[in-house]
Amino acid sequence: MRRSTFTDAAVTYGAIGGTLAPDLMQYPPKGHRPLERSVRLGSGDERFHVASKLLMTWGVQRGSGMSVTDLENGTGVQYTPVEFEPDGTPIPARQAPEGEATFAEDGTPYIMNGMTAQLEIHVGPMRVKAPVRVVYVIDETARVGFAYGTMKGHPESGEESFIVEKREDDSVWFTLRSFSRPSTWYYRLASPILRVQQERFTRRYLKALHPVGAL
Repeated sequence: MRRSTFTDAAVTYGAIGGTLAPDLMQYPPKGHRPLERSVRLGSGDERFHVASKLLMTWGVQRGSGMSVTDLENGTGVQYTPVEFEPDGTPIPARQAPEGEATFAEDGTPYIMNGMTAQLEIHVGPMRVKAPVRVVYVIDETARVGFAYGTMKGHPESGEESFIVEKREDDSVWFTLRSFSRPSTWYYRLASPILRVQQERFTRRYLKALHPVGAL
């Protein structure tokens, strides 16, 4: 298993990595609204690898109608956090080497720890910019994904994770988890609109990796 985390993240919330918490839906970070949705993408190794590749080149965001620009790799410390044996014994953290950027056929860099991006969301005639930083990446044999946290200027404050996994029955699933709240008083006033937009983009996210593009 390889799981790396970016620690020097200039994000606008404190619970970095909170989307990994098993009890997120019951105990989200204080003041934040949790969300979790899953969809089956199919089955088999090929479906898993195709979905993983698309996921790790911003396919969910682009497939939902967002623009992804200003991609920059992170330069902070990368590390593998403390993990635990089944009996609860901690496994000491190990320093993880800095990885080299890899690219898709169209030149899009694969998502890496600490990477920043500018998401541009079209809401009617408006264009809303939402800067994010990747706060962890999961790269396991049957589980691939990442999470990004909001940066200054984003309408929301919080974290979203996007994970593709192949389960023991060979089925392939995409799971979205998040916790968020409006980032400023202005966006708090517009919270009903933000919630509607969040649900709208959640549906689009779930469709983005689906082999037929619809649920």
